[in-house]
Amino acid sequence: MPAYEPWTEVRGTEIIAAHADQEGATLPILHALQETFGYVAPEAVPLVAARLNLSRAEVHGIVTFYHEFRRHPPGRHVLRLCRAEACQSVGAEALGVHICERLGIDWHGTSADGNVTLEPVYCLGLCATGPAALLDGKPLGRLDADRLDAALERAPLERTFLERTR
Repeated sequence: MPAYEPWTEVRGTEIIAAHADQEGATLPILHALQETFGYVAPEAVPLVAARLNLSRAEVHGIVTFYHEFRRHPPGRHVLRLCRAEACQSVGAEALGVHICERLGIDWHGTSADGNVTLEPVYCLGLCATGPAALLDGKPLGRLDADRLDAALERAPLERTFLERTR
């Protein structure tokens, strides 16, 4: 589980400056911001736009277009469940419904206790035997509801989400 720095304008400006001279700097900057803070803070959008001579709308459009970018701090654990067609054909859609109901959230949401953020991903290449996911960057394959619940149960949570949802 990665540890993120809290957002500060000073640190955000440093990160932007470190990547601003690259060709096509927008994506490297946004990735660096998310890697540092866990998300692209809304306050970063005008800073990126000003430094790269882009409109705020252009930068906001990039952040919202790509599913990988978060606009809010993530939970302590990030679950990225595959939503590609191949995984859907072996049960990922039902698994998505299951986990959304268990956590009480929708896609891109974070559980009320801040433990788990649910994000979509589109193809991990692990779907040959069942739906796949990444939990804190570690691949999980051959998933069904019980295996996914067990993986989350093993993750070091303050109080397990299963204890709160039973």
